[in-house]
Amino acid sequence: MRDASELYRLTPDAASVPEGLHLVAGLTGFADAGGAVGQFTEYLLGTMNHVVVAEFDADLLLDYRSRRPIIYFDEDHLTDYQPPALRVHLARDELGQPFLMLAGFEPDFRWEQFSHALLDLVERFGVAGTTWVHSIPMPVPHTRAIGVTVSGNRDELTSAMSVWRPHTQVPANALHLVEYRLTEQGSPTVGFILLIPHYLADTEYPAAAISALESVSAATGLIFPTDRLREANREFVSKIDAQVAENGELAKLVGTLEERHDSYMAGTTLRSPLTDEDGELPTADEIAAELEKFLAFKRRNDGEPPLTP
Repeated sequence: MRDASELYRLTPDAASVPEGLHLVAGLTGFADAGGAVGQFTEYLLGTMNHVVVAEFDADLLLDYRSRRPIIYFDEDHLTDYQPPALRVHLARDELGQPFLMLAGFEPDFRWEQFSHALLDLVERFGVAGTTWVHSIPMPVPHTRAIGVTVSGNRDELTSAMSVWRPHTQVPANALHLVEYRLTEQGSPTVGFILLIPHYLADTEYPAAAISALESVSAATGLIFPTDRLREANREFVSKIDAQVAENGELAKLVGTLEERHDSYMAGTTLRSPLTDEDGELPTADEIAAELEKFLAFKRRNDGEPPLTP
């Protein structure tokens, strides 16, 4: 096999990465139902303080004919060429906790070499664990919480969170292979496959991004405020509900999906660790409101942390 290090270059900021960080990953290009991964990575890179510590060579990994870069035609000349990027970032969450994030395009070529390159970076940076997210369309209703299928070698997360545990063959993506290789060498890794309502798979469904953030938080302890996404989701769902109310066939479909979903969930032993003694779960808005109060208090007392560890 070719030297895996030829696929990427380290930046000067790589020297400042402390050992023991979590690596969070989300790659776009394959079956991103509800735009979960795209929204997830865009939200984090748009709201978190971050610097690039490693960058992969797109010319070696990408099929430009199938995913063409964007360039702007300005009347009679070309401007604003946007080359595709696949990078590892050093970032901080809302509480200032540092973590690594792999974001960008899913490689078209050299999957084995890419997975070995990523394993090299996991070893180089002394990564504590690798968490990745993906999403697929499923016959589930938007009126119920988004479920996840959990893979990897962190049994405590599988037992607590995985609502669907199939025995089936699936088309692999590059991060499936990375997880497989990490598991082979005994490195902690977990993948969250979000189960998105199939009739919303081609939209940018804000709840999908929220579910991705919550799943990563459960696996890593990182904190990502989601108030902006929750507001967008409330507006999105209100529009969907209005369409359902006006369309009898769609309302029947959603009702059937609700019945099947509730029947399936009634037969599972899965219970949320967030429920109280009576089995009641606080609403997403209640949790978000309490988190925002805590973060506002911490910001006032601690100030904004610098990025450099």
